Amino acid sequence: MSANPAVAAAAPVPAAPTRPRVAVPWARLREAALALAIPAVLALVWHGLTTGRPYSLIPPPAEVGAALVDLAVGGINDDAFSATLLTHLAASLSRVYGGFALAVLFALPLGLLIGRVPLMRQLLDPTFQILRPVPVTAWLPLAMILFGLGPRSAYFLVFLGAFYPILVNTIFGVRSVEPRLFEAASMLGCRGSAQFARVVLPAALPSIFTGLRLGLGFAWVVIVVGEMTGVQTGLGAIIMEARQLSRTEIVICGMIVIGVAGFLSDRIVMAIGRRLLAWSPSHG
Repeated sequence: MSANPAVAAAAPVPAAPTRPRVAVPWARLREAALALAIPAVLALVWHGLTTGRPYSLIPPPAEVGAALVDLAVGGINDDAFSATLLTHLAASLSRVYGGFALAVLFALPLGLLIGRVPLMRQLLDPTFQILRPVPVTAWLPLAMILFGLGPRSAYFLVFLGAFYPILVNTIFGVRSVEPRLFEAASMLGCRGSAQFARVVLPAALPSIFTGLRLGLGFAWVVIVVGEMTGVQTGLGAIIMEARQLSRTEIVICGMIVIGVAGFLSDRIVMAIGRRLLAWSPSHG
């Protein structure tokens, strides 16, 4: 006997099995644990190789930790480095972000022009490709001649470190735009220079944000070189001063602070990129 179609249609459909959702706090805790696993192992190895060796040139982690606390708030060594971390960090932050902002200001429009306009590519790209392999350290003497001793030379060197990654990735992003997008935009009435804002820039944004991340990372890489130009404050300045005084624990503290500051800077750029590029599969 056949079933009534009406009864069959009214019968409840069993729900599809759903995968159990992982609690967000546990997922974040697991992510943090995985991120800290390798630093923890390296710290244990460092501790085992240096603790109990009074003539070791590398101080143990406990000594570096105490020096970092004294550098931040004082009260332990009470020397010239005590409670100076915020002053030096603020000086380095201003130079890193100042030089990075200048690099963005120049590299983005140049990258858009070189990537989109053949004449500009033929005119400018060979010169930039010749200058790009020159290391920032090679520019140090010339920077001090051009800008003198002090922060201006540091800004210039940080600018150089951030400029080329942003420029190269912007050019790559612009040249990778699908030609069909230009055809579709032309059919919709978007022609000429209007395509820069409505077609080229949105399509190139994923590559541009990759360049921004690389550029900001290189800005932190070269800050020590940039602050070898006679500045009195900055993380690079205290690293160089500590090196001259054989204060290896202060050198390592400066390295740790630069690493953490660079990591947080990268997280900020990534968060902005995720918000602006929610439509992009590679930045979702």
